[in-house]
Amino acid sequence: MPLWTCETCGAQFPDTGNPPASCRICEDERQYVNWKGQAFLTRDALAERHRLVWHDDLGLTGIALEPSFAIGQRALLVPDGGGYVMWDCIPLATPEAVAHVKSLGGLTGIAISHPHYYGALADWSEAFGGVPVYLHADDRQWVTRPHPSIVHWTGDQHRISDDVLLLRTGGHFAGATMLHDARGADGKGALLTGDIAQVTMDRRFVSFMYSYPNYMPLNAAAVRRIAAAVAPLAFDRIYGAWWSRNIAGGAKAAFAASVERYIAAIA
Repeated sequence: MPLWTCETCGAQFPDTGNPPASCRICEDERQYVNWKGQAFLTRDALAERHRLVWHDDLGLTGIALEPSFAIGQRALLVPDGGGYVMWDCIPLATPEAVAHVKSLGGLTGIAISHPHYYGALADWSEAFGGVPVYLHADDRQWVTRPHPSIVHWTGDQHRISDDVLLLRTGGHFAGATMLHDARGADGKGALLTGDIAQVTMDRRFVSFMYSYPNYMPLNAAAVRRIAAAVAPLAFDRIYGAWWSRNIAGGAKAAFAASVERYIAAIA
């Protein structure tokens, strides 16, 4: 029986004879059901229509679907020992992309910012021997394809290694997570935010939303909690969720200025 992928958010569902009746992620007010109605693709059909591409994105290898699919995020490979932590996930794992990642050193784990980017997390984990997939326990209800590799961590921080730290910031989702790479940006530190803090089009600020497609802003208290979570960290660079949506330098000051600008705008 085929595995199914939601066309609107890219979440993968278990193998069944028929597609799911609905997608719980898309029915939530932070996402949306496609105007044409809920639709799903089999994993094979998705692979026939799309391919995976990879290239450097400000010093990290990024991987994404081409043409773009669903939300269109790209995954990033964060160096961790002799391998990599995949940050955020994508809806497809192809033999070619898996082989490329193995040629670089393989995956030691997968960490995902929030449910909109769960994608084909089980396929990527299985391709590397069942490496752990770190999801915050506060978002457990949104997992569409349960898998034994999933680690539902709790609390406000989870350390993957000496250099790689996961932060529960909340905001977009209760378990919304950012990744801090202490060795990133040539040792100055990098913060990988997904769209929990979205890099703006001018790549000088970040901004915050409860729902992007439905234009629902995040409240000031939630933004202040995010700011407090990242305040103790050293970072000079921010990586957003899409190709080239990054702040290359001076990112900590840009983050602080962004918080002030956002709160002033919604006051």
